[in-house]
Amino acid sequence: MIADIHALAGAYVLDAVDDLERAAFDRHLSECDACRGEVGELREAAVRLAGGTWSVPPPRLRDNVLDEIRKTRQLPPRAAKPVVAPAGRRRRLVAVAAAVVLAAAGAGTAAYQIQDQRVRDAQASAAATRAEQERVNSILASPDLTVRTQQLDGGGRVTIAYSRLRDAGVVSLIADAPPTGGRVFQLWTVHATKPVDEGVLAVGQTSVVKVIDHMPSASDVGVTAEPAGGSRVPTDPMLADLKIV
Repeated sequence: MIADIHALAGAYVLDAVDDLERAAFDRHLSECDACRGEVGELREAAVRLAGGTWSVPPPRLRDNVLDEIRKTRQLPPRAAKPVVAPAGRRRRLVAVAAAVVLAAAGAGTAAYQIQDQRVRDAQASAAATRAEQERVNSILASPDLTVRTQQLDGGGRVTIAYSRLRDAGVVSLIADAPPTGGRVFQLWTVHATKPVDEGVLAVGQTSVVKVIDHMPSASDVGVTAEPAGGSRVPTDPMLADLKIV
């Protein structure tokens, strides 16, 4: 389980924990009277501290603004002189206007189709995100959930939560900074001494939450720094190496 889970009380009250740590601490609260009391006291203190962070506008502010509006002269709209075009020119203008209307209609149809595709893409992305979140929640709600965490070399932490009943796990990576030299973080599991690529982060990306199938059958979950695009085998040394037991 998470080392010294009692120390998460302050971060838990400030919502500064990730989903895995929140699930572990929620379970811990049901068993620890001391942490329940500490959480209650910290929440009360947070409410009191937040009470002085806003102020009421001065009573005369609205009246002063309205008074300035009344004293400030508003510029009248410019009167445009009517322009009468010759008959031939008027016909040409009508034809051009009609062409503009038709072109605008065509452009409007194309814009609608592009926007409609964007909406469908956004809906598909949202559905995929919801499905992934439901899988995460399902794993975190498992009665046999095991949670482990480890500091990441270079700053940050890696947390894994896995369930043998679900035959899956969740890894959460939160780094203080990306690897140097344009390198990226890459996730791995190790099955029977064979490393398996579990995902490569983008250049500059410092956090990820990912579901990994068959995590309980692995011996390790690791993180390395690799060239952009990832590697076929891990580059030593591991930045984090969490054991599955």
